[in-house]
Amino acid sequence: MSNKNNTLTTEDFKQAAKILKCDIFAIQAVADVEAPKGGFFPNGFPVILFEGHWFHRLTKGAYSKEHLTISYPKWTRKFYGKTWKEEIKRFNEAFELDPYAAIMSASWGKFQILGVNYSYCQFISAIDFQIKMEDSEREHLIAFCNYIKNVGLADELRELRWDDFAYKYNGPEYKKNRYAEKLENAYYKRRLG
Repeated sequence: MSNKNNTLTTEDFKQAAKILKCDIFAIQAVADVEAPKGGFFPNGFPVILFEGHWFHRLTKGAYSKEHLTISYPKWTRKFYGKTWKEEIKRFNEAFELDPYAAIMSASWGKFQILGVNYSYCQFISAIDFQIKMEDSEREHLIAFCNYIKNVGLADELRELRWDDFAYKYNGPEYKKNRYAEKLENAYYKRRLG
């Protein structure tokens, strides 16, 4: 079992670059933008961002009246935790209501893959996905490689088509937070050293 305190090595990224047939710096750029402080919070829990609009969708709004900060119909960053502890608290509140929907409504780890995508990462269940995300950054990287291959994003990453990659990886609202621009900047920062 991997040590979750170990961060990914250059060798790990090189292996992933071979798998995806892309530039190592492209993969590192995604990690730098998605989880600049690493794949785990200080308490050892994977970095997560809980998305209440997904929880609302997956639970058909069953908790939206009584749990306004974790279940709402449209995406907003208004309810995101101001600290990692607050974000874990939001996740735990949702987990107590519906564990599967909670796992699938959070973005996880070094590459912030939304739990609803667990099957694209080649996991048999949302629970299996969470267990692996709790294991190590290496598991985060394996999940990322599987996800990229299975959703057909390898070409965009290989060809450094940041807008196309951003649209598919981050969603149609990616321009609001300048996601493609951030990826490109992170890539050149890595490449130029």
